[in-house]
Amino acid sequence: MMTSHTPAVTLSNIRFSYNGHTRTVFEALSLAIPARSVTAVLGPNGAGKSTLLHLILGLLAPAAGEILLEQRPRRAFSRRELGQLVGLVSQEETIPFSFTVLEYVLLGRAPHLSFLETPGAQDFEVARRALAQVGAVEMASRPIQALSGGERQLVMIARALAQQPRILLLDEPTSHLDLSNKGRVLNVIRQLANDGVTSIFTTHEPELAASVADYVVLMHAGETLAAGALDEVFTSENLSRTYEVPVCVLQVAGRRLVVGETPAGTTGRGT
Repeated sequence: MMTSHTPAVTLSNIRFSYNGHTRTVFEALSLAIPARSVTAVLGPNGAGKSTLLHLILGLLAPAAGEILLEQRPRRAFSRRELGQLVGLVSQEETIPFSFTVLEYVLLGRAPHLSFLETPGAQDFEVARRALAQVGAVEMASRPIQALSGGERQLVMIARALAQQPRILLLDEPTSHLDLSNKGRVLNVIRQLANDGVTSIFTTHEPELAASVADYVVLMHAGETLAAGALDEVFTSENLSRTYEVPVCVLQVAGRRLVVGETPAGTTGRGT
């Protein structure tokens, strides 16, 4: 639950384009993400959602503008400090070595260890607790390569939790999950907010955002169309502008349902 108006992440007049590409992804992006919030960055594919997360973490560098993390310039953090502050769960991650699940999750402890220091008993305890949070304790001894896509997604989240970040970035965190595991991950995100962690996740599914977020950023073609509390921003008008199709937000049994108009002759299948 959002309890503070102090920004955990502030982006001011960010300009960014990928090398070799003439199209600018962000021209003058400004955004403030409240601390201790669950923030959904919502928009269609190609809106710039993943790029935004990579800029926050420092995997990408803006051509202009400034990024603050907890009111401090991101460039002022050492690599270790940044690793202790911010964690990322990406959509895909290449794991070249034959790790067991527990060994992989222990990689999340790296920012808390000195050079050449091996994980100790406390690190193993944190890693096992992270696996328990996502319901994957029984996978601890399995080879990472033997996991299904959904299982690997859960383990990637556990590795980020073992990092114990104060800001957690998740890029489409439920994209490979069935309904049961999707609900498990959303519960983890809710609990993190209760524990004081700022969670920022991207999604192109409006109902997913409505089910867990208390702050929403609506993006389209590199622009922020709206940003604010869920109750203020999550409207039929705003979602219609975001997706460029007529969208209706309904309240049914206390839940927000999103109904989009589909062209005649189609099945309305999601993307």
